[in-house]
Amino acid sequence: MRHVISILLQNESGALSRVAAMFANRGFNIESLSVAPTEDETVSRLTLVTSGPDGVIAQINKQLAKLIDVVAMADMTAGDHIERELGLLKLHVTAAAMPELRQRADNFGARILDDHPEHFTLELTGSEQQLDGFIAALPKGAELLAVVRSGPLAISRGPQQLAARLAG
Repeated sequence: MRHVISILLQNESGALSRVAAMFANRGFNIESLSVAPTEDETVSRLTLVTSGPDGVIAQINKQLAKLIDVVAMADMTAGDHIERELGLLKLHVTAAAMPELRQRADNFGARILDDHPEHFTLELTGSEQQLDGFIAALPKGAELLAVVRSGPLAISRGPQQLAARLAG
């Protein structure tokens, strides 16, 4: 089963490589990974997606919790949460396909970043399934040249939040 794990990590050199090494050393796969600063400059939020049976996920969570750089963590898929992914699409679009593509982009809430038919570029934000659906439903005459995706980012619904508990 797919799991989105949110980790607050000390913002220091080598912290990300220690997380990645833990996965590699134990043969776990990271399907996507995103790291960015938080409101606290000493802490970064790492969001990763991995898959496996419940026992494997439990082992991953235990091993992550043991890493010295991990300040706090939560398996977002264990609770009610919101996921969003950013996608950038570059397309070659024929003149005949342009009106339909513009309409689909508008219906989806996509932003057109570059409207040149040879390298038409869109910005999409939505769930993984929404982005997959948009790509699958591209009109005839819209040739996909490149896809760049962030992987999902997740935040809990309601008042709960993953908070840093740094000593000091």
